[in-house]
Amino acid sequence: MSLYAIGDLHLHFQSELKSQRQMKDRLWKNHEEKFRRNCEKMIADEDTLVLVGDHSWGKKLAECEQDLQYICDLPGRKVLTRGNHDMFWDAGKTEKLNALYQPRLTFLQDNYVPYEEYALVGTKGFTFEGPFFLDKRGRITGWDEEKETHAKQLVERELQRLRTSFEAARADGYQKFIMFVHYPPTNILEERSGFTDMAEEYGAEQVIYAHSHGEHRFHDSIQGEFRGRIYRLVSGDYLRWKPLRIL
Repeated sequence: MSLYAIGDLHLHFQSELKSQRQMKDRLWKNHEEKFRRNCEKMIADEDTLVLVGDHSWGKKLAECEQDLQYICDLPGRKVLTRGNHDMFWDAGKTEKLNALYQPRLTFLQDNYVPYEEYALVGTKGFTFEGPFFLDKRGRITGWDEEKETHAKQLVERELQRLRTSFEAARADGYQKFIMFVHYPPTNILEERSGFTDMAEEYGAEQVIYAHSHGEHRFHDSIQGEFRGRIYRLVSGDYLRWKPLRIL
């Protein structure tokens, strides 16, 4: 039994595609079929696949039904976390989504998912991405302070949701954790953040994130070992649509 992860599928079977990258980049051409074939080759029915946000371009659940059915039809147990484009998924309605889709899909928000001796915990997360102001040499000279203030509020909200996930697992006796956030755990100005600190506080062995897709974004945040944790980027185009085996 293995644990896999990938993010940023950005499916659009029932919704209008507006992303220039998806429409023009060769790596995104027929990515749904490439990903499906890779899953069928790599993932067994007893395995678990965590999809780390940005599942669908649909704004309402009715516009995402075919996208979610596509995910349901993939092999293995599927666990979903929220992404910034998942407008169909209101955080307060996670229980309703689970009631509607379990056991085919499990939606991870303010809860946890058991995996052998581990608890899979997670939330959408948030990272201040600018705008940053640059000089002629590309050095950062400042940023939008109003947007930074708003970002800090969103980060605090997401940290509270992540703590709820950790505490729910800990209350049930779990001591080993894998942490999933859609946004990268740090931005390009940060060495540490509330998310890296919480991973250390609870002893999460790995931190898995997505969102940083497009080649110019692949190195926006931590990858590899950092302060005793392993950080992994699993954006779909970064992985070339091959799920990454986490455990």
